[in-house]
Parts: sequence; C-alpha cells; structure tokens
Amino acid sequence: MLSSENIRNPMKSHLLLFTLAAAFAAPLWGFAADAKAPAVVPDTTQPVEKAKTPHERAKERAALDAKTFTPEEQREIERLYQSGSRNLKTPEAQESLKKLVAKYPKSNRAGCAVQYLGQMSKGKEMENYFKTAIKDHSDAYYYNGVQVGAYARVYLARHYQKTGKTKEAAALFKDVSEKYPDAINHSGKPLLRDTKK
Repeated sequence: MLSSENIRNPMKSHLLLFTLAAAFAAPLWGFAADAKAPAVVPDTTQPVEKAKTPHERAKERAALDAKTFTPEEQREIERLYQSGSRNLKTPEAQESLKKLVAKYPKSNRAGCAVQYLGQMSKGKEMENYFKTAIKDHSDAYYYNGVQVGAYARVYLARHYQKTGKTKEAAALFKDVSEKYPDAINHSGKPLLRDTKK
C-alpha cells in the first residue's frame, strides 16, 4: 500500500489515501456498484417547514379577508356574523347570517355562517347548507381553529347516518380522516373523535 516510493512522493500518497477513503465511503453514499439506485442525500441547508396548526391556518385565512375587504366591510362582516352567532335559535340570527352570506359570499365568515345555517335547519335545507359549506367554504375557519370543510362533513355524515344513508356517511367520515387528520372541534379536541359517534 504505502510503499517507500509513495512516502517519498506526497502527491501519490494523497491520491492513494483519497482513493481508499472514497472506496470505503462509496457504500455509505449509495455509489456502490451493486446499488440499484443512488441514495438521495437530504438537503440540510434548507430549514424544514413545520406543519401549521389549525389555529395558525385560521389566522392565515382570516388575514386573506384583510387583503380582500376594506376595513369598513370587515367591520360589517364581523357585525353581521356576531349578531347571527350570538343566539342561533332566533329568526333574527338566521336573517343576519343569510345577509352576511349574500353580501360577502367570499369572506371567511360566510363559510362559518353557512355552517351555522345548516345547524339551524332541518331536512333537505340542512343537507343543502352543509353541501354548500363543503363545496364553497371548505377553506373557511372559525377563529378558534375549527375548519368549516371538515366540520360540515361531520355534520352531514351524522345527518346521513340518521336517514339511513350509511355509505354516504362512511365516505364523508373517511374524507375527514384522510383530508383533515388534524381538524379540531369547538372544544379544541380532535374532530376525528367525533367521527366515531
């Protein structure tokens, strides 16, 4: 290996050491001749993005309204929402929420209002509100981190269970577990727990 000639010639000595080091390290790098595919070396120079919590996503979604609506419109949206959500059983609440949805259909709070309208309704009307919440407002959030898309699916699934549509209910519960695994309910507990009911 290291003959007296190699010791006298530092260049040859360095080349030999490099070749030996590469030969021993090659299997670790995935460059071995019998390797089927080269190993993927992770890029450690970029920070790994931490998954966002439901609360963080709720803040982000609410912030979009600040870019879309004027401060005056935002105040009206919130006023309509709060007057509607205070007492969901009153006709005034229903009217306030309907006005919010009609006037500001693209707002985050409109998604929450449609969900509430579904909870206040019965039969086909309830089903239609939940379907609308799923179709048009799945990205809406209550400020406590509850996502309308996941929440409406659970409510609609429960409605289907009660009306004998078990396949439809199972499909919606599966949707929640696959698409919204970290979704929470209004108590801050995992929404998936509600799919067992």
